Amino acid sequence: MKSQEIWKYIHSERAQLADTLDSLSVEQWGAPSWCEGWSVHETVGHVVAAAEQTPLNFYRELISAGFKFDVFTQRGAARLARVSPEELIRRLRARTTTTNHPPAPVMAMLGEIVVHGDDIRRPLGLVHQSPEAALVAVADSWKNSNLLIGSKRRISGLQLRATDVDWVHGSGPPASGPLQSLVLAMTGRKGSHQDLSGEGVSILARRA
Repeated sequence: MKSQEIWKYIHSERAQLADTLDSLSVEQWGAPSWCEGWSVHETVGHVVAAAEQTPLNFYRELISAGFKFDVFTQRGAARLARVSPEELIRRLRARTTTTNHPPAPVMAMLGEIVVHGDDIRRPLGLVHQSPEAALVAVADSWKNSNLLIGSKRRISGLQLRATDVDWVHGSGPPASGPLQSLVLAMTGRKGSHQDLSGEGVSILARRA
């Protein structure tokens, strides 16, 4: 998938997430997200921080965090969690046309918004369906990558099979379900396992 098309999906997913956030109550902003230890508000802060990131600022913040990526992400989420919901929504909408990003593949930014969008919505009982082409591209990118999220190790020796699109990867004990839930499972989101079936699901749970 070409960079221009990837950005089209990123911008669309950001705009749709901003629409979702516009409808949330104060209680929902304070509810736990699927990002362990983070509220919805903190997860939105992380999404906005990533959307506003540039390579120069990324390296400055990473150096300040002692090159510890978890410290780096926690600081960014905490900093923007102090910003009001209204301002975070405004800033997210401002990133529906820009193409700046940290020093990582553009595909990583698509995976970021797809997964964190569900980290926010699913615990609140909200449903969102990302485009098939975007999900296939993210799944194909992550199936052979251990960068940051360790998806390759997590799904090693398993067969992942989508039940809603033509996508299958690997061999071994199966884990089947909607591709969007498989993508979430690849990142260690246990909440997505309720959508999956097969002997491989229990293995994914142990590796989450």
